[in-house]
Amino acid sequence: MFSSNSTKLIFLTAFLAALLLFSGSALAWKKPDSEYFETLPKFWGVLYSNGGKTLYCGREFGKRHGRNINAEHVFPMAWVTKTLKCGKRKECRKNSRRFNTIEADMHNIFPALSKINQQRSAYAYAELPGEPGSGKCDFEVNKQKRLVEPRPAVRGDIARAMFYMSKQYNLKLFNRQKKLLLRWHRQDPPSAEERRRNAIIQKLQGKRNPFIDTPGQVKLVFGDK
Repeated sequence: MFSSNSTKLIFLTAFLAALLLFSGSALAWKKPDSEYFETLPKFWGVLYSNGGKTLYCGREFGKRHGRNINAEHVFPMAWVTKTLKCGKRKECRKNSRRFNTIEADMHNIFPALSKINQQRSAYAYAELPGEPGSGKCDFEVNKQKRLVEPRPAVRGDIARAMFYMSKQYNLKLFNRQKKLLLRWHRQDPPSAEERRRNAIIQKLQGKRNPFIDTPGQVKLVFGDK
């Protein structure tokens, strides 16, 4: 016969073992670090810990950005969902591990004014005639043709992010878009801000954008054959 103390000890041991097993299972089911919402705290808290400038308008922001600034995917996620055929964005987050990895890649994410991000939508990049269409921001939109034109100072940044996403995840760039991006890449070489981002993103997610390190690779990979 077991004593009362022995019985209590057995039950306590079993309880602790079950607790450890449950904790291990809970950890196993924790959202992976590569998912978009797991990435955002690092994006704002590390990559832009001292603030920065928005991509399209060059608007400065401090350590605490308001709701008027959010995260913009240069290579649109709508293009990715269409390529992967995984459903709408929320559905893709649930059923496509590949989509989650793509959506969370910080090489493709930049700060942007929310209203400009909304105007960009999933439109392709282009060079449009006329003056800037968003007040003081040099950002033009043609809703009828579904095209947008960013300011010249960041066109190379955009091009190299687009090329990285296409190469890294085998995402298609149509010829007209690719030719334009090749020209932007030549006209706007990598900046100090791009190199800063590249170094920090490597530490955070273990991947660099090689087209920032060695711009000549763009022509080898995407240039005319």
